[in-house]
Amino acid sequence: METIYKTKGTCSMQIKVDVEDEIIKSVSFVGGCNGNLQGVSRLVEGMKARDAISKLRGIKCGYKNTSCPDQLTYALEAALSSSN
Repeated sequence: METIYKTKGTCSMQIKVDVEDEIIKSVSFVGGCNGNLQGVSRLVEGMKARDAISKLRGIKCGYKNTSCPDQLTYALEAALSSSN
């Protein structure tokens, strides 16, 4: 099931995640650092959503209190909660 998450405090504006049976099928970011976010997306595809959350939660971008990978963890949590 695809979930669209509006990010907070990052250059990217939203994240689209598709999670099935708690496995990340696809991730795409709107805005942000295109190359880096394509890399993050490809790295997490096929992972268990909870594993990605534990690895990425709390990452900061420069002086910001969050980052695109950190925001991805919130998008994944939203996807998991909507599938239950």
